[in-house]
Amino acid sequence: MLKLEALTTVSPKVTASLLQKHQVPSDLRDVAEQFEALFIQQILKQGRAAKLADDIMGGEAVDTYTSMLDQERAEQLSKTVNLGIAEALVSQFMHLTPTASDK
Repeated sequence: MLKLEALTTVSPKVTASLLQKHQVPSDLRDVAEQFEALFIQQILKQGRAAKLADDIMGGEAVDTYTSMLDQERAEQLSKTVNLGIAEALVSQFMHLTPTASDK
């Protein structure tokens, strides 16, 4: 059985290899926006889970459809609504990306 500590720590070797890879600020921005979309999707999922009663037409197909719909809505909302999560992530990790003078 895995320990929780093993899941929350990152090996120094892994960290070093990630820092050595070619990182571009636009890639960082894209990943930050994808994370923001994932966050919005979780909000939508939790809101949908708080329903008071099952609908009459409910079923596994409806659940799959609403999950896919929530995913698409989250992606669209992350592009149009500014929650500030992507900007915070970019500012947090921008110092790790190489600048043009570093290359």
